[in-house]
Amino acid sequence: MSDAVPRPKLKVLLASPRGFCAGVDRAIQIVERAIEKYGAPVYVRHEIVHNRHVVDRLRALGAVFVEELDEAPDDRPVIFSAHGVPKSVPAAAKARQMLFLDATCPLVSKVHVEAERHYEAGREIVLIGHAGHPEVVGTLGQLPEASVTLIETVADVAHFAPRDPANVAFVTQTTLSVDDTAEIVAALRARFPAIAAPHKEDICYATTNRQEAVKALGVKSDVVLVLGSANSSNSVRLAEVGRRAGAAAYLIEDADTLDLDWLQGASVVGVTAGASAPEVLVHGVLDRLAESFDLTVEEVQAEPETVSFKLPRALVE
Repeated sequence: MSDAVPRPKLKVLLASPRGFCAGVDRAIQIVERAIEKYGAPVYVRHEIVHNRHVVDRLRALGAVFVEELDEAPDDRPVIFSAHGVPKSVPAAAKARQMLFLDATCPLVSKVHVEAERHYEAGREIVLIGHAGHPEVVGTLGQLPEASVTLIETVADVAHFAPRDPANVAFVTQTTLSVDDTAEIVAALRARFPAIAAPHKEDICYATTNRQEAVKALGVKSDVVLVLGSANSSNSVRLAEVGRRAGAAAYLIEDADTLDLDWLQGASVVGVTAGASAPEVLVHGVLDRLAESFDLTVEEVQAEPETVSFKLPRALVE
């Protein structure tokens, strides 16, 4: 007879969709194909996406990550990250006659175009977002400084004093909390009923879909585990959404940062991954859980995703 103690049962609910979005997938492919086409090293301004595992893998292939353009030599390709860059960055690259590739997510570029359209129409622009985030820095850098005001919270709305309250517009960072942003937009509309809104919501489809999937997990789970880096805005938001849905939610880099003590007394655990977290990290967590628990895994399907984005012409010719 075996004296082995039976492992406790644990049900894992896997969020779907989770992990890479179309913009992240495109940005990673741009780096990979640039290394194939031009050889190593290829320089990347800022982390291509906010995930240490992705960055480390690309670094091993021959990518060199730098903070500013002046750290890259003139004679090697340079890639701009998925978060977008101020207009001054490609202008400086052109002045140096550098070969550069722009991996800015097309949905971030859409926000840039909207902001410019409002500016050309003479509107004062509100950008809803998080100060210092690369996407916000890139969007602010599309226009003269005085034409855009950053608003982070509902409280900030009360202090916003536009020159002409009847001629205001707003755009948003693409990776925000859908619910938090809705509260800020409602506050703006209450103060400025004529405020011009985006033609289509700026928070991207992938952020929205992943948050909806976590809401579905959160109400069914004791604990929600979100795979993603602490500097990944959309991943941080997923953990917040999980908590609001009623679960204890933790943001983890990978299986090694999972504390099994969090799962004491839990019978159902939800697992998801931010838009820049590779699927291999999800499998790593499932393997780690299987070492200690008798697992059953069930996928919770939210909105199916079929979006894809084209690569730059220079990499497909």
